[in-house]
Amino acid sequence: MNYYRLIFFGAPGVGKGTQAKIISAKLHIPHISTGDILRSAISKKNELGIKAKVLMDKGELVPDDIMVELVKDVLEGNKSKEGFILDGFPRTLHQAKILQPIVEELFNEELTLITLHADNRVIIDRLAQRRMCNTCGNIVNLNFLPDSKKCPTCGSVNSFIKRKDDEVEVIKNRLEIFHKTTKPVLDFYEGKAVNHVIDATLSVEEITKEILKVLD
Repeated sequence: MNYYRLIFFGAPGVGKGTQAKIISAKLHIPHISTGDILRSAISKKNELGIKAKVLMDKGELVPDDIMVELVKDVLEGNKSKEGFILDGFPRTLHQAKILQPIVEELFNEELTLITLHADNRVIIDRLAQRRMCNTCGNIVNLNFLPDSKKCPTCGSVNSFIKRKDDEVEVIKNRLEIFHKTTKPVLDFYEGKAVNHVIDATLSVEEITKEILKVLD
């Protein structure tokens, strides 16, 4: 039986979350999204959530100590024993160095990176068109909706709002942070993990096919 220990890697807006959810369902392994975990904490308005919201609204990264504890707890759970997809972690070299001994201790297996790549121009256009449904919380992209006013999940009309972290200036700041602090993660994983680079400008369906092809 194949156990998939996957990291979905790439800049904000390349589609990591979308593909992680699809591949998670197809391979029957958990999708570990630090973004979802953080948004849950924010909605609960606890101390962690409040701190995270301030940073995320500025387009800044959440401190490593918070992220590591969140991810480690999930990896130690029973659902991750037969495989997992890490989405949005590690985002810094420090996080990667902390994660590596945890993975080696828990699984004693090599990780596989799925790196989705797209130019900054494409990413900015995508994220600037992203909206959240104020009724159900679903995230959509106006470029891909048949009706730009109707939520495809709950059917609400005129319920879309633009989040602060999808403003153009915040997006540019997030991309600058990515190129400065996150790309060195790839160098760290040389010799420690297999890295498959996928063209993120393809359609959702084509990207899924490419990912499944390299994992086969």
